[in-house]
Amino acid sequence: MNILLLIGDITIGGGAERVVVNLANAFLKYDHKVKILSFYKGNENIAYEIDKNIKVDFLNLKSQKQMKKIFFYKAFYKYYESYLLKRKYKDIDIMIYNNCPQFPLFKNKNTKYIHFIHSHFKKYKNKNNYFDTLIVLSNKQIHLWKQHHKNVYIIPNFLPFIPQKISDLSQKNVLSVGRFTSNDEKGFLRLVEIWEIVQKNDTYKDWTLTLVGDGELKENIKTLIKEKNLENSIILKPFTKEIEKEYLKASIYVMASHWESFGMVLIESASYQIPSIAFDVNAGPSYIIDNEKSGFLIKDGNLDEFANKLCLLMDDENLRKELGENAKAKVEENFSKEKVIEQWNEILNS
Repeated sequence: MNILLLIGDITIGGGAERVVVNLANAFLKYDHKVKILSFYKGNENIAYEIDKNIKVDFLNLKSQKQMKKIFFYKAFYKYYESYLLKRKYKDIDIMIYNNCPQFPLFKNKNTKYIHFIHSHFKKYKNKNNYFDTLIVLSNKQIHLWKQHHKNVYIIPNFLPFIPQKISDLSQKNVLSVGRFTSNDEKGFLRLVEIWEIVQKNDTYKDWTLTLVGDGELKENIKTLIKEKNLENSIILKPFTKEIEKEYLKASIYVMASHWESFGMVLIESASYQIPSIAFDVNAGPSYIIDNEKSGFLIKDGNLDEFANKLCLLMDDENLRKELGENAKAKVEENFSKEKVIEQWNEILNS
């Protein structure tokens, strides 16, 4: 099949962009013809490695922020973009839209239009009615989507490969990875507060919390760490392409997000046999973590309980190993590339 994957800006190094690259590379291996269309171009280079046989087109050579400054852009130009796509990509069998505000107002009759939704359900947007199929990442809110659209399916994200290396879970280090967004979507500020609770007990003074990420909130995080006198136990590191090294140095993974459509870092850490703790927010963590079997799910906002479960894992290396083994087993069973692409092929061929 001829498949076109559409994304807002493929040059942004975010989760949805990585998923699009992973999908494109995987589809190619399964004998599909694949292209990527990026509506905008905010940076010069693409953050993730794309197979050389996959062509990447840019509809606009400006960032989304720059495009929004164009007069009548929202009212007119995005509709014109839909018309351009109809004319330019007549030979495409499947168009898969990812993290972009555009929708197929103008359609080719022989093309199937799929919206791969990377966010949790907030409210239903009527633009989804223009798509033949909606794909969501987890089952937690599937009933909400199905109230509005007749063709809704669950297909999770996948790991391009399952690593052979695992953490030995003996190192006294807790890890969290994510973007430091201005709205603190990933909950790093409350994670610092959780760590303050943990550090009140001298038993855990030799443990560290490593935060890996970059973004607008970084200075606020630094300030809070200093206010809480946690400079000696919280380590801040920038994003790295050698993230495996960070996983192998961790014994526990923590996610304090306020909302999370999926949580790629949860399956990544689990693939290194690391148990996780996360708030039970919409919609991804409960789809990945089996509570008390592969990690712990905490009622959203209960910082004390989060700290208690963190201390429980810090106290018991055998428990970490038991939960970590179960976590890796679930990743292998549910989130491998082979398993997930099989689900995609069923949708594409239906």
